Amino acid sequence: MSFTASYTIHLSETDAAGVVYFANVPHLCHVAYEDSLLAVGIDLKALVSARGLALPITHCAVDFFQPLFCGDRILIVLTPHTLDSSSFEVTYQIYHDPAGDRRVAQVLTRHVAIDPIQRQRLTLPPDLIHWLTQWQTSDS
Repeated sequence: MSFTASYTIHLSETDAAGVVYFANVPHLCHVAYEDSLLAVGIDLKALVSARGLALPITHCAVDFFQPLFCGDRILIVLTPHTLDSSSFEVTYQIYHDPAGDRRVAQVLTRHVAIDPIQRQRLTLPPDLIHWLTQWQTSDS
């Protein structure tokens, strides 16, 4: 099953026209990503600090269908997919209202596990494999 997060758009996330600034949409998704990691018991500080692991985003794509404005309540539906032993991608469907009736954007991010010093690929650790298993759908 996918992970779902709710969020309210803040004034600071909008541009001079009052619309969510395009670069803030991936940030909103990253907040949902962190929440989904926390939901399965992953300690974010431990994940990125002493373990010798980094999970950089190697690709990001965003499609916009409708604008978002300050005060809008959104749902972010996150679904991860394993790509190989060291990488995964996450798709995000963003809906305007709590009922999830109107999709306003979709985002895709790809991540790779690396040693932050050697900059070489690492196998995904067991807690991330658990996270992937928890939130990916049966058709993944």
